[in-house]
Amino acid sequence: MNGATSLRQKYLIRRGALFTERASWMPQYRELSRNIMPRTGRFLATDRNKGDKRHNSIIDSTTTRALRVLAAGLMAGMTSPARPWFRLGTNDPDLMEYGPVKTWLSDVTRGMQSIFSKSNTYRSLHTLYEELGAYGTGVSITLPDFEDVLRHYPTTCGEYMIAADHRGEVNALYREFDMTVSALVGQFGVQNVSQGVKSMFDKGHNLDAWVTVLHVIEPRADRDPASKLARDMPFTSNYMEVGSDTANNMGFLRESGFKRFPALAPRWHTAGGDIYGNSPGMEALGDTKQLQHGQLRKAQAIDYKVKPPLQIPVAMKNLPLATLPGGVMYHDQTGPHNGIRTAFDVNLDITGQLEDIRDVRERINKTFYVDLFLMLAQADSTRQPVTAREIAERHEEKLLMLGPVLERLHNELLKPFIDLTFDRMIDAGIVPPPPEEMQGQDLNVDFISMLAQAQRAIGVSSVDRLLQTVGTIATFQHQAGMSPGAMDKLDFDGIVDAYGDMLGVDPNLIVGNEEVAIVRQQRAQAAAQQAQAAAIPAAAGAAKALGDTDAENLGDVVSKFSGYGGPGLAVAA
Repeated sequence: MNGATSLRQKYLIRRGALFTERASWMPQYRELSRNIMPRTGRFLATDRNKGDKRHNSIIDSTTTRALRVLAAGLMAGMTSPARPWFRLGTNDPDLMEYGPVKTWLSDVTRGMQSIFSKSNTYRSLHTLYEELGAYGTGVSITLPDFEDVLRHYPTTCGEYMIAADHRGEVNALYREFDMTVSALVGQFGVQNVSQGVKSMFDKGHNLDAWVTVLHVIEPRADRDPASKLARDMPFTSNYMEVGSDTANNMGFLRESGFKRFPALAPRWHTAGGDIYGNSPGMEALGDTKQLQHGQLRKAQAIDYKVKPPLQIPVAMKNLPLATLPGGVMYHDQTGPHNGIRTAFDVNLDITGQLEDIRDVRERINKTFYVDLFLMLAQADSTRQPVTAREIAERHEEKLLMLGPVLERLHNELLKPFIDLTFDRMIDAGIVPPPPEEMQGQDLNVDFISMLAQAQRAIGVSSVDRLLQTVGTIATFQHQAGMSPGAMDKLDFDGIVDAYGDMLGVDPNLIVGNEEVAIVRQQRAQAAAQQAQAAAIPAAAGAAKALGDTDAENLGDVVSKFSGYGGPGLAVAA
């Protein structure tokens, strides 16, 4: 057994272990797909490119629409294409104030934003948010692209299996998917596919036949750290046909690697050592089923009222029945109660059913934060779009509940994505030369999206209450003839900086401490000069008055303060 065959066997063995690890989640994933997102999820080998009807279990689409609002709200609130949602910085605040560094960081940020706009970044992020809301885990593979610098390949639930390292971070991805013969040859080359695929391609009869491919991304244990080859990168990226060996000696369709884990695999929430995440869809699944059941019973009650079961005389058994509005039937009336009538009283009251449906819908919408995310889009002709502070004030409780999720998405999705993008930009040679001061400096990512700012703005209300309380105490002290010492407890410079950070204000709009110190020193010097200039006329007037004073009288005045009785001695002194 050569090295390539041994590695293939290793991948297939781990694939089986990861499949077993994921197996307990699959029944719930299928249920979520059936009741919320029927067009997502690949749970069987034949679940691809199927146009059959899948929405039979959905009578009321409230949950599906709530999930759409959640995905759109995360898109608009965290990674809006229409406004900046991140900025680059450094750990050194003084360095951030240096002009060339600020310019370079701004140029790199704009370069990233341009790449995101030109590639399929925002489309794939929206798909990822839907998968997160429904299944609790989303995976998108981000690979280098010649035209767009990078390109995303989003996956759906059931296509992938993941594993985490000792820190709980996802570091391995096994993706199993199908490709047609023509697509397989087009991507990997006819010289790298198996003999069976090559035969079908050469004959041209089965170009649309499906072939199962396994893509393995995991840490590479055996490598040469000094090598720059893709096969010696920290993470392996190998493609192989599952059913048969490939025609080349490697046994793989392609063997490559990456410096950084190339897949984005965020989780909505994890419990303990779980690898796969929990989701709002899982929390709302019971309510969703109750809603479908309630709507079904409501529809049956309405059917009973508008089209009740009938009692028809036996004599009319073979006669045509015109039960539609305006229908006419002829029959012999042989008795007072021999006509067509309802089988039982169908005057059903569905008020309670309607109230229960409204309650269930409200629970589902709260689970998906519908009112919070719809507020992000609120704007009309009479007012401006809502601000981050307004969101924080009106939805503080929901923002606090959403806070851990946002922090997890920042750490597991957006920060790794920006790191990947920066690496791709360096490889493509489109990063402007950094200033010398940036040598050896780490880059920080500061998120300034609407939701990130709203999280910070929660603290604004506490600062407002503090300022109001201290102002009230200072006013009371002043009215009581006391010095307003309560104001001495406040660091106003720190309050301005903290307030600006909580509101997401551009740091360039707040003057730095060193510049403020210079301005205050200049102001103090100007005030001193002004006071000195104002004192000169007073001193001159005093000198003139002194010159006009009789010396003898002056001596008498001085003697009174000096304690001596002899005016001559005092003057002499």
